[in-house]
Amino acid sequence: MAAVTTLVDRWVAAARGAGATADDADLGAAGEYLLTRWSEPQRQYHTVAHLTAVLDVIDRHAELAPGTDRVRLAAWLHDAVYDPRALGDANERDSAEFAAGLLATLGTPDEVAAEVARLVGLTAGHATEQDDPDGELLCDADLAILASGPDEYAAYTAAIRREYAHVPDDAFRGGRSQVLKALLELPSIYRHAPLRAAWEDTARANLAAELKTLG
Repeated sequence: MAAVTTLVDRWVAAARGAGATADDADLGAAGEYLLTRWSEPQRQYHTVAHLTAVLDVIDRHAELAPGTDRVRLAAWLHDAVYDPRALGDANERDSAEFAAGLLATLGTPDEVAAEVARLVGLTAGHATEQDDPDGELLCDADLAILASGPDEYAAYTAAIRREYAHVPDDAFRGGRSQVLKALLELPSIYRHAPLRAAWEDTARANLAAELKTLG
């Protein structure tokens, strides 16, 4: 329970920092509701553990983004809608729409709600424009798992396969290969220089090795 309370407190603090005017009870209830979404049974990787990991990266590197609380809110909301059977970027689009609506009900300024929704949408392809440090930090944090050690990376790929258990092996290999190739084709997987220096080579090695196993 302590971990859950801590996460909800982090949500409330980020919402307050981003200008939400709802009372603490309503903010806390929204955080609890979001945790129920992150705990849905179809999730194997996109779980509370992933949310926590993304938030931890953002907190460790908060100095890289001017709108850190907005980035934190986007982390909470970027997989708020998650259906492994959804097509294309439907999850990200639906999550962005959900984010804007939820933040509006919590009294967040319109421009903040719109910005958080924009950030959520970036996680569909993890491609940012020039001069977007907030978007870059969110995307870097979301992809931090790619630079993990062998055991953690293997656990990540196994969890992704469980999320897509409804997809036959051949179709999964083809779809997963497309995802990996798209990431490898990015000019850099990580945008912020210190994160790129620390993670880029390991992430590319992990992706290339996984792609090789997929044939």
